[in-house]
Amino acid sequence: MGSKKVLLLSLKIFSATGGIEKVCKIAGKVFYEYSEDNNANLFIYAMHDDKAVFDSKYFPDKVYKAFNANKLLFGIKAIRTGVSSDIIILSHANLLLFGYIIKLIKPSVKLVLFAHGIEVWKPFSRLQSIWLNRCNTIICVSNFTKQKMVDIHVIDSNKCTVVNNCLDPFLQKPNNRSKNPVLLERYGLTMQNKIMLTLSRLSAHDRHKGYDKVIVALKELKNNFPNLIYLIAGKYEEAEKQWIDKLIKEYKLENRIILTGYVADDELAAHIELADLYVMPSIKEGFGIIFIESLYYGIPVIGGNKDGTKDALANGSFGQLIDPENQIEITDAIRNTILHKEKYIPNHNSVLEYFGYQKYKSNLLQALSLN
Repeated sequence: MGSKKVLLLSLKIFSATGGIEKVCKIAGKVFYEYSEDNNANLFIYAMHDDKAVFDSKYFPDKVYKAFNANKLLFGIKAIRTGVSSDIIILSHANLLLFGYIIKLIKPSVKLVLFAHGIEVWKPFSRLQSIWLNRCNTIICVSNFTKQKMVDIHVIDSNKCTVVNNCLDPFLQKPNNRSKNPVLLERYGLTMQNKIMLTLSRLSAHDRHKGYDKVIVALKELKNNFPNLIYLIAGKYEEAEKQWIDKLIKEYKLENRIILTGYVADDELAAHIELADLYVMPSIKEGFGIIFIESLYYGIPVIGGNKDGTKDALANGSFGQLIDPENQIEITDAIRNTILHKEKYIPNHNSVLEYFGYQKYKSNLLQALSLN
């Protein structure tokens, strides 16, 4: 064990803030701690990262190299380092070619792929399928993604192991569910407002998140709950904003829906704690880290029962699972949460135990036979 050499290849780790990047940071921390405990050698390469945005709290820069989108240099270094490694971990399916080349040169290397969501929920080309089949292990972030891998790619289910994502160990601590006065003032809200929150990029391609169905629910609930507000946080395309503005006018929801635009990482916790409930009836969620972050901050959660959200809500143990294509179920779940909020507040310690970093570390290392 002590002589193992581990190479983690990624597209981005610190230069973006999406779910896959969060997984890369935390997985990198796991592998670094493993390397320290077992006298192993670890290398982490990020194709598109700029070293200027590196964050050393996850792992030190001695194991990390950013390639500033220099794909050729990244490929050369990845292959050179890979052929002398024991384990290659690909954080994204777009890196399969590099893993395949390394495996051709050194067949004994253990090739591992992280499978997150929509990037693997589609048929691959013949070449991509060949590359995929050279993987020894596929780490799926949810049971839904595992089933997609088996059904779409005809992968042996024994190759696929489910390791649910976890809470970032460096998340800001909860603020006892108090609402940030600066954000209340920014959005023209008061403590009397009941706030629904969805975090999503807004584009026609992202409507699978279900924010349009929440807008319809708000139309149906507005008269019974005059202080109910829907906060949609995230970047938006102008065309999608215009479409939402049209819905707002049609449904007479002026001053009831707020599009925040991009939310910086250092303000994310405060935005979550602004909410009385987090609702995202998605139909294409690989896992949904935002769900478990909302649970961590003590916010009732409503999610869909047809994708990886089921894993994020522990099959309904921590939140309400509804049919994301059933408008009545969505509206009723929101109504019930507003009326009986205390009933739906998740238990903080239970969430920490279930989605904590140490459990994730143990599960990931076990999946790779490194514990």
